[in-house]
Amino acid sequence: MSPSEGTHPPEPPVDTELPAVAPQLRGLRRRAALTLEAAARAAGLSPAHLSRLETGQRQPSLPMLLALARVYGTTVSELLGETVVERDAVLRAPDTEPTRAGGWTYWQAGASGRGMQALRVHVPHGSQGDIVRVHPGEEWLYVLKGRLRLRLGDAAHLLAPGDSAHFDSLTPHRIAAADHDGADLLFVHTLLQSPTAALCLGPTTSGETP
Repeated sequence: MSPSEGTHPPEPPVDTELPAVAPQLRGLRRRAALTLEAAARAAGLSPAHLSRLETGQRQPSLPMLLALARVYGTTVSELLGETVVERDAVLRAPDTEPTRAGGWTYWQAGASGRGMQALRVHVPHGSQGDIVRVHPGEEWLYVLKGRLRLRLGDAAHLLAPGDSAHFDSLTPHRIAAADHDGADLLFVHTLLQSPTAALCLGPTTSGETP
């Protein structure tokens, strides 16, 4: 009998990122005293989709992480289980590590635990451009490289490098890279500190699954 007989085939590689994210999502939801249904509704997700994120069956995209961070009154860094030793006013480039979620790549551009969260983001072409977001707060973005399609309500805009946008997040909005090489941007959003603010969130289209 050959050494391989009677043994099981090798298991596929496990994504080490998901198990770390999933428990954080569940734990922070419970800390915010929100049911699965209430948290999903506030974040614009279906309960089934949020359940799959919490069990590691699906990987959250950056827009989903941003929405859940607002609902839970925390930061994307905490959702990902990252720890920050101290709140330094200066963030050095060598100290920042890229994080990937849903095809997006982003870097922290500011300290965690503040009233605003700053990110440097790479938006790839054809990723998450069909997701419309509505939530309390404000957002500001500045295009560094490439062109960005920004839709605010019924208005469509094409932003080039050097262009910026500052808008109320209650305006239905979505962003997408216009070029195949994607787009790089600076992104700042206000962070809600209380989960009760989720009551202000508008409903999503019935049956919509991100």
